[in-house]
Amino acid sequence: MRHGNYSDNIETVDWKVLKLLWPYLWEFKKRVLIAIFCLIFAKIASVSLPFILKYIVDDLDSYQLKSMELIVAPISLILAYGLVRFSNVLLGEIRDTLFGRVTERAIRRVGLEVFQHLHQLELDFHLTRRTGGLSRDIERGTSGISFLLRFMIFNIVPTLLEIALVIVLLLINYGWDFATVTFGSIATYIAFSFVATEWRTKFIREANKADSSSNFRAIDSLLNYETVKYFTNEDYEAERYDTELEKWEWAKRKSRLSLFALNSGQALIIAIAMTSMMILAANRVLADLMTIGDFVLINAFMMQLFLPLNFLGFVYREIKGSMANIEQMFTLLGYKPKVTDSPNAEFLSSNDSSISFSKVFFRYHTERPILNDISFTVKPGQKVAVVGPSGAGKSTLVKLLFRFYDVSEGSITVGGKDIRHLSQYSLRQSIGIVPQDTVLFNDTIIENIRYGRPNATDEEVLNAIRHAHLDHFIKELPDGVNTLVGERGLKLSGGEKQRVAIARTILKRPPILVFDEATSSLDSKSEQAILNALKEIAQGYTSLVIAHRLSTIVDADKIIVLEQGRIVEEGNHQELLLNKKLYAHLWETQQSERK
Repeated sequence: MRHGNYSDNIETVDWKVLKLLWPYLWEFKKRVLIAIFCLIFAKIASVSLPFILKYIVDDLDSYQLKSMELIVAPISLILAYGLVRFSNVLLGEIRDTLFGRVTERAIRRVGLEVFQHLHQLELDFHLTRRTGGLSRDIERGTSGISFLLRFMIFNIVPTLLEIALVIVLLLINYGWDFATVTFGSIATYIAFSFVATEWRTKFIREANKADSSSNFRAIDSLLNYETVKYFTNEDYEAERYDTELEKWEWAKRKSRLSLFALNSGQALIIAIAMTSMMILAANRVLADLMTIGDFVLINAFMMQLFLPLNFLGFVYREIKGSMANIEQMFTLLGYKPKVTDSPNAEFLSSNDSSISFSKVFFRYHTERPILNDISFTVKPGQKVAVVGPSGAGKSTLVKLLFRFYDVSEGSITVGGKDIRHLSQYSLRQSIGIVPQDTVLFNDTIIENIRYGRPNATDEEVLNAIRHAHLDHFIKELPDGVNTLVGERGLKLSGGEKQRVAIARTILKRPPILVFDEATSSLDSKSEQAILNALKEIAQGYTSLVIAHRLSTIVDADKIIVLEQGRIVEEGNHQELLLNKKLYAHLWETQQSERK
């Protein structure tokens, strides 16, 4: 499976997307069938209009109309013409109204499925994705479904049906020459449109790719607004963004020029076809083999055919683009998550809170080992801390425990059950985490905390706020708990975000608590207050603490010391100090820094 810029994976537009969309359409089979019947009857009405027009013209041209008594006939035909034309439009509106619901539901279903699928993909995919380009691909894909379903079914198919009816009627009523010219011109038009559109699809794809890249560049830069300002790189960012926009501009220019060539060729074919049919009809009229009404009928047929056929060229171009966009979106659905539930995955009981790492090896890539032969146990109710230098693999333990990745070798058990045999949902429901880097939603403080348990009452949320020592800070805010935290929580300081994360975990109240350097962004006073709160809520719970500040874990039942992915020491605080090895060295270093 490949990650990264998956836009490059699409080389051709595959018509199989129609097959992929069919199940979403068939949910409303009755609506689809009624819409198809309306389509057929509308086309029959459309084809009958030139015949009614012919009889009107012939009657008006007849010498018999010198007698006023016979004027009733053309008036009746005119009224019939108006009724048939109205029926044609009405049937089309009914068809569009019925199918609108089908299209909207299909877009909803596909959009939801893609969204859910993206959440099922493993962490590795999301670490390498381009969020801006990804969102634009989904947006274009859902828009493409709307266009494809509407115009493919209600423009291309009806037009082809009408062409077939007209050719048969011309053959029966006026001979093979009229039918041959019509068929030949339409076949030439469609063939030219197909070849030319295939040629320019690559320019559409280039423009889409450049559009996604420029959108990604803009979003990535704006999300890192502060970093840009820190390094005064506004001009550098603008230059990089403009480079992407330049690629988009050139791609759009090539697309526009190729569109000019396509439209010009189509116009030439239509002009030749119309002229040829008019010459044939005029010669028949002059030879007294056809009436003026027949001439009008043929002219009406050609106008009636080539107007939608001219539109068909546009529709086909757009459908090709839409199908490329839809295929891009379905490519996302094609990615198979590396971490999946086993067929008979068990549900983890809330009472199961022991954790055990047994001979765990892990590597992100073959040439990059991270953890080597890690074994330790956290008994129910115990507090176990993991410490060590940066890059020792401490946070990787948390990712493995949450099953963001699966171990390369060995096993991790919770409640005595291998987590690979547990449902991911029940496993993660049983673990609460205060991460090192807290990212919040662009919502209010109260809703960000409620995210820990979405069905929690306001009183429960406020109680979690008090336990996290957030209440004093919130009282100072003009909007209190309804204060918006901004994109990714940028309106709050690191310590404030950390306390929001702690309150969120307190609200969740899982049997296992994980603290990944949870107090790293707090000052000493706040740290002590939070530690007291954490100690209070952690009583009776299983706790795994990833720590940088050793002063925060001196009360741990057991401390695991990691170095270069291996366990080099194990024991409580006093035992490790007496060993006078790595832990004692780290402790002395940090104590001297605090003086």
